[in-house]
Amino acid sequence: MSNWVIGVIGGSGLYEIDGLENAEPVSLTTPWGDPSDTLIKGHVGAVEFVFLPRHGKGHRLTPTTVPYRANIDALKRLGCTDILSISACGSLQEQYAPGEFVMVDQFIDRTIARDKTFFGPGMVAHVSVADPVCGRLSQLAGDAAASAGAKVHRGGTYLAMEGPQFSSRAESHMYRAWGCDVIGMTNMPEAKLAREAELPYATMAMVTDYDCWRADAAAVEVTNVLEVMAANTAKAKAAIGQLAATLQDTPRTPSPQGIETCLDYALITAPDARDPGILAKLDAVAGRVLSA
Repeated sequence: MSNWVIGVIGGSGLYEIDGLENAEPVSLTTPWGDPSDTLIKGHVGAVEFVFLPRHGKGHRLTPTTVPYRANIDALKRLGCTDILSISACGSLQEQYAPGEFVMVDQFIDRTIARDKTFFGPGMVAHVSVADPVCGRLSQLAGDAAASAGAKVHRGGTYLAMEGPQFSSRAESHMYRAWGCDVIGMTNMPEAKLAREAELPYATMAMVTDYDCWRADAAAVEVTNVLEVMAANTAKAKAAIGQLAATLQDTPRTPSPQGIETCLDYALITAPDARDPGILAKLDAVAGRVLSA
Protein backbone atom coordinates (compact mmCIF):
# COMPACT_ATOMS: atom_id res chain seq x y z
CA MET A 1 0.00 0.00 0.00
CA SER A 2 1.03 3.60 -0.61
CA ASN A 3 1.87 5.76 2.41
CA TRP A 4 -0.63 8.40 1.34
CA VAL A 5 -3.99 8.42 3.13
CA ILE A 6 -6.22 10.95 1.38
CA GLY A 7 -9.23 12.37 3.13
CA VAL A 8 -11.76 13.49 0.53
CA ILE A 9 -14.46 15.92 1.63
CA GLY A 10 -17.19 15.78 -0.98
CA GLY A 11 -19.25 18.91 -1.47
CA SER A 12 -22.58 19.45 -3.19
CA GLY A 13 -23.23 16.65 -5.68
CA LEU A 14 -20.39 14.38 -4.56
CA TYR A 15 -21.67 11.86 -2.05
CA GLU A 16 -19.48 8.83 -2.86
CA ILE A 17 -16.25 7.77 -4.54
CA ASP A 18 -16.38 5.42 -7.53
CA GLY A 19 -14.16 2.35 -7.49
CA LEU A 20 -13.53 2.34 -3.74
CA GLU A 21 -12.39 -1.19 -2.86
CA ASN A 22 -12.93 -2.91 0.49
CA ALA A 23 -15.13 0.00 1.54
CA GLU A 24 -15.68 0.09 5.29
CA PRO A 25 -18.12 2.48 6.99
CA VAL A 26 -16.74 4.12 10.13
CA SER A 27 -18.99 5.87 12.62
CA LEU A 28 -17.32 7.83 15.38
CA THR A 29 -17.94 10.70 17.75
CA THR A 30 -15.21 13.30 18.24
CA PRO A 31 -14.66 15.71 21.15
CA TRP A 32 -16.26 18.28 18.85
CA GLY A 33 -19.39 16.23 18.17
CA ASP A 34 -20.40 13.94 15.34
CA PRO A 35 -19.00 14.49 11.83
CA SER A 36 -21.35 15.19 8.94
CA ASP A 37 -21.97 11.51 8.31
CA THR A 38 -20.46 8.05 8.46
CA LEU A 39 -16.97 8.07 6.96
CA ILE A 40 -16.06 5.49 4.33
CA LYS A 41 -12.58 3.96 4.36
CA GLY A 42 -11.25 2.00 1.44
CA HIS A 43 -8.66 2.12 -1.28
CA VAL A 44 -8.40 2.86 -4.97
CA GLY A 45 -5.56 0.76 -6.27
CA ALA A 46 -2.78 1.02 -3.69
CA VAL A 47 -3.90 4.34 -2.20
CA GLU A 48 -6.08 4.55 0.90
CA PHE A 49 -8.95 7.05 0.94
CA VAL A 50 -11.31 8.22 3.64
CA PHE A 51 -14.44 9.81 2.20
CA LEU A 52 -16.80 12.17 4.01
CA PRO A 53 -19.83 13.88 2.44
CA ARG A 54 -19.64 17.43 3.80
CA HIS A 55 -23.39 18.02 3.86
CA GLY A 56 -24.27 14.45 4.87
CA LYS A 57 -26.05 11.89 2.74
CA GLY A 58 -29.13 13.44 1.19
CA HIS A 59 -27.60 16.92 1.67
CA ARG A 60 -29.04 17.47 5.15
CA LEU A 61 -26.67 20.14 6.45
CA THR A 62 -26.53 23.81 5.49
CA PRO A 63 -23.12 25.43 4.97
CA THR A 64 -23.41 27.02 8.40
CA THR A 65 -24.38 23.83 10.24
CA VAL A 66 -21.66 21.58 8.79
CA PRO A 67 -19.65 20.37 11.85
CA TYR A 68 -16.30 21.53 10.50
CA ARG A 69 -14.28 20.82 13.64
CA ALA A 70 -15.68 17.32 14.02
CA ASN A 71 -15.02 16.58 10.33
CA ILE A 72 -11.36 17.56 10.45
CA ASP A 73 -10.82 15.82 13.79
CA ALA A 74 -12.39 12.62 12.44
CA LEU A 75 -10.17 12.62 9.33
CA LYS A 76 -7.06 13.19 11.45
CA ARG A 77 -8.17 10.51 13.91
CA LEU A 78 -8.53 8.00 11.07
CA GLY A 79 -4.96 8.56 9.93
CA CYS A 80 -5.36 10.88 6.95
CA THR A 81 -2.11 12.43 5.75
CA ASP A 82 -3.75 14.98 3.43
CA ILE A 83 -7.21 16.42 2.71
CA LEU A 84 -8.70 17.15 -0.69
CA SER A 85 -11.80 19.31 -0.66
CA ILE A 86 -14.02 18.95 -3.72
CA SER A 87 -16.48 21.82 -3.78
CA ALA A 88 -19.05 23.47 -6.02
CA CYS A 89 -18.55 27.19 -6.54
CA GLY A 90 -19.74 30.20 -8.51
CA SER A 91 -17.50 32.17 -10.85
CA LEU A 92 -16.64 35.81 -10.28
CA GLN A 93 -14.53 36.14 -13.42
CA GLU A 94 -15.42 35.68 -17.09
CA GLN A 95 -12.52 33.32 -17.76
CA TYR A 96 -13.73 30.74 -15.21
CA ALA A 97 -16.67 29.19 -17.03
CA PRO A 98 -19.26 26.73 -15.70
CA GLY A 99 -17.93 23.19 -15.96
CA GLU A 100 -14.31 24.23 -15.39
CA PHE A 101 -12.19 23.51 -12.30
CA VAL A 102 -10.15 25.99 -10.25
CA MET A 103 -7.33 24.80 -8.01
CA VAL A 104 -7.74 27.50 -5.39
CA ASP A 105 -4.65 28.83 -3.62
CA GLN A 106 -6.08 31.68 -1.52
CA PHE A 107 -9.20 32.40 0.54
CA ILE A 108 -11.08 35.39 1.87
CA ASP A 109 -13.22 34.37 4.83
CA ARG A 110 -16.53 36.23 5.10
CA THR A 111 -18.28 33.61 7.25
CA ILE A 112 -19.60 34.92 10.56
CA ALA A 113 -21.48 32.14 12.38
CA ARG A 114 -19.03 29.23 12.65
CA ASP A 115 -16.50 27.88 15.15
CA LYS A 116 -13.19 28.57 13.43
CA THR A 117 -10.55 27.09 15.72
CA PHE A 118 -9.80 24.06 17.85
CA PHE A 119 -8.02 26.31 20.31
CA GLY A 120 -9.29 28.95 22.74
CA PRO A 121 -9.19 30.10 26.36
CA GLY A 122 -6.98 27.71 28.28
CA MET A 123 -4.97 26.70 25.21
CA VAL A 124 -4.21 29.54 22.82
CA ALA A 125 -2.51 28.92 19.48
CA HIS A 126 -1.84 31.02 16.40
CA VAL A 127 -1.02 29.21 13.13
CA SER A 128 -0.09 30.92 9.89
CA VAL A 129 -2.50 30.56 6.99
CA ALA A 130 -0.61 32.95 4.73
CA ASP A 131 -0.47 30.11 2.22
CA PRO A 132 -3.55 28.09 3.19
CA VAL A 133 -3.31 25.44 0.47
CA CYS A 134 -0.70 22.72 0.11
CA GLY A 135 0.92 23.52 -3.22
CA ARG A 136 2.11 19.95 -3.78
CA LEU A 137 -1.31 18.36 -3.21
CA SER A 138 -2.99 21.06 -5.30
CA GLN A 139 -0.62 20.40 -8.20
CA LEU A 140 -1.19 16.64 -8.05
CA ALA A 141 -4.97 17.00 -7.82
CA GLY A 142 -5.02 19.54 -10.65
CA ASP A 143 -3.01 17.24 -12.87
CA ALA A 144 -5.44 14.42 -12.08
CA ALA A 145 -8.45 16.58 -12.96
CA ALA A 146 -6.84 17.59 -16.25
CA SER A 147 -6.15 13.94 -17.04
CA ALA A 148 -9.83 13.24 -16.34
CA GLY A 149 -10.84 15.74 -19.01
CA ALA A 150 -11.51 18.88 -16.99
CA LYS A 151 -10.26 22.31 -17.98
CA VAL A 152 -8.21 23.29 -14.94
CA HIS A 153 -7.17 26.76 -13.79
CA ARG A 154 -4.13 26.79 -11.51
CA GLY A 155 -4.54 29.24 -8.65
CA GLY A 156 -7.39 31.52 -7.68
CA THR A 157 -8.95 33.28 -4.71
CA TYR A 158 -12.06 31.73 -3.15
CA LEU A 159 -14.47 34.03 -1.32
CA ALA A 160 -16.20 32.07 1.46
CA MET A 161 -19.61 33.57 2.28
CA GLU A 162 -21.99 32.51 5.03
CA GLY A 163 -25.03 31.68 2.91
CA PRO A 164 -27.32 29.88 2.50
CA GLN A 165 -28.61 32.60 0.16
CA PHE A 166 -26.58 33.47 -2.92
CA SER A 167 -25.02 36.93 -3.25
CA SER A 168 -26.75 40.18 -4.00
CA ARG A 169 -25.47 41.89 -7.15
CA ALA A 170 -23.80 44.58 -5.04
CA GLU A 171 -21.94 41.93 -3.05
CA SER A 172 -20.91 40.09 -6.20
CA HIS A 173 -19.48 43.28 -7.73
CA MET A 174 -17.65 44.05 -4.47
CA TYR A 175 -16.03 40.61 -4.39
CA ARG A 176 -14.91 41.06 -7.99
CA ALA A 177 -13.40 44.42 -7.09
CA TRP A 178 -11.47 42.69 -4.31
CA GLY A 179 -9.90 40.40 -6.90
CA CYS A 180 -11.76 37.22 -5.97
CA ASP A 181 -12.15 34.53 -8.59
CA VAL A 182 -14.73 32.08 -7.26
CA ILE A 183 -17.30 32.09 -4.49
CA GLY A 184 -18.55 29.33 -2.22
CA MET A 185 -19.92 28.69 1.25
CA THR A 186 -17.92 25.84 2.78
CA ASN A 187 -14.12 25.98 2.47
CA MET A 188 -13.82 28.25 5.46
CA PRO A 189 -13.20 27.53 8.27
CA GLU A 190 -12.40 24.09 6.87
CA ALA A 191 -9.01 25.12 5.48
CA LYS A 192 -8.05 26.92 8.70
CA LEU A 193 -8.96 23.91 10.82
CA ALA A 194 -6.99 21.57 8.55
CA ARG A 195 -3.93 23.77 9.08
CA GLU A 196 -4.42 23.71 12.86
CA ALA A 197 -4.58 19.90 12.61
CA GLU A 198 -1.30 19.93 10.62
CA LEU A 199 -3.01 18.38 7.59
CA PRO A 200 -2.03 19.52 4.07
CA TYR A 201 -5.24 20.74 2.39
CA ALA A 202 -6.17 21.52 -1.21
CA THR A 203 -9.37 22.69 -2.86
CA MET A 204 -10.68 21.49 -6.20
CA ALA A 205 -13.39 24.08 -6.89
CA MET A 206 -15.86 23.05 -9.59
CA VAL A 207 -17.56 26.01 -11.26
CA THR A 208 -21.32 25.52 -11.56
CA ASP A 209 -22.43 29.01 -12.62
CA TYR A 210 -21.51 32.65 -13.00
CA ASP A 211 -22.37 34.57 -9.86
CA CYS A 212 -24.95 37.33 -10.30
CA TRP A 213 -22.47 40.09 -11.28
CA ARG A 214 -23.36 39.53 -14.93
CA ALA A 215 -26.00 42.16 -15.70
CA ASP A 216 -27.02 40.44 -18.93
CA ALA A 217 -27.55 37.03 -17.30
CA ALA A 218 -30.26 35.64 -15.09
CA ALA A 219 -29.62 35.44 -11.36
CA VAL A 220 -28.36 32.13 -10.01
CA GLU A 221 -31.04 29.45 -9.83
CA VAL A 222 -30.61 26.08 -8.16
CA THR A 223 -31.94 24.19 -11.21
CA ASN A 224 -29.19 25.62 -13.44
CA VAL A 225 -26.55 24.80 -10.86
CA LEU A 226 -27.67 21.18 -10.55
CA GLU A 227 -27.32 20.51 -14.29
CA VAL A 228 -23.70 21.61 -14.42
CA MET A 229 -23.01 19.98 -11.06
CA ALA A 230 -23.87 16.53 -12.41
CA ALA A 231 -21.28 16.84 -15.19
CA ASN A 232 -18.69 18.25 -12.76
CA THR A 233 -19.25 15.37 -10.35
CA ALA A 234 -18.49 12.80 -13.05
CA LYS A 235 -15.17 14.55 -13.79
CA ALA A 236 -14.33 14.80 -10.09
CA LYS A 237 -14.88 11.08 -9.59
CA ALA A 238 -12.65 10.33 -12.55
CA ALA A 239 -10.03 12.72 -11.15
CA ILE A 240 -9.88 10.74 -7.90
CA GLY A 241 -9.04 7.62 -9.89
CA GLN A 242 -6.33 9.49 -11.77
CA LEU A 243 -4.95 10.89 -8.51
CA ALA A 244 -4.77 7.40 -7.01
CA ALA A 245 -2.86 6.13 -10.03
CA THR A 246 -0.29 8.90 -9.58
CA LEU A 247 0.07 8.64 -5.82
CA GLN A 248 0.63 4.89 -5.76
CA ASP A 249 3.90 5.52 -7.61
CA THR A 250 4.80 8.68 -5.66
CA PRO A 251 6.18 8.02 -2.17
CA ARG A 252 4.85 10.56 0.29
CA THR A 253 7.32 12.87 2.01
CA PRO A 254 6.49 15.73 4.39
CA SER A 255 4.92 18.79 2.81
CA PRO A 256 7.57 21.20 1.49
CA GLN A 257 5.63 23.95 3.31
CA GLY A 258 6.23 22.37 6.72
CA ILE A 259 2.50 21.96 7.33
CA GLU A 260 2.86 18.77 9.41
CA THR A 261 4.95 20.68 11.98
CA CYS A 262 3.18 24.06 11.93
CA LEU A 263 2.17 23.79 15.60
CA ASP A 264 5.79 23.66 16.78
CA TYR A 265 5.84 27.41 17.41
CA ALA A 266 2.10 28.13 17.47
CA LEU A 267 1.17 27.20 21.05
CA ILE A 268 1.18 30.32 23.22
CA THR A 269 -0.27 29.29 26.56
CA ALA A 270 2.34 28.31 29.15
CA PRO A 271 2.24 24.61 30.09
CA ASP A 272 1.23 25.32 33.69
CA ALA A 273 -1.66 27.54 32.53
CA ARG A 274 -3.22 25.08 30.08
CA ASP A 275 -6.76 23.84 30.67
CA PRO A 276 -6.75 20.02 31.00
CA GLY A 277 -10.27 19.84 29.56
CA ILE A 278 -9.25 21.55 26.34
CA LEU A 279 -6.05 19.51 26.12
CA ALA A 280 -8.10 16.31 26.26
CA LYS A 281 -10.19 17.48 23.29
CA LEU A 282 -7.02 18.18 21.30
CA ASP A 283 -5.69 14.62 21.52
CA ALA A 284 -6.02 13.98 17.77
CA VAL A 285 -5.43 17.34 16.15
CA ALA A 286 -2.55 18.48 18.37
CA GLY A 287 -1.42 15.33 20.15
CA ARG A 288 1.96 15.39 18.41
CA VAL A 289 3.07 18.60 20.13
CA LEU A 290 1.09 18.30 23.35
CA SER A 291 2.60 14.92 24.17
CA ALA A 292 6.15 16.00 23.33
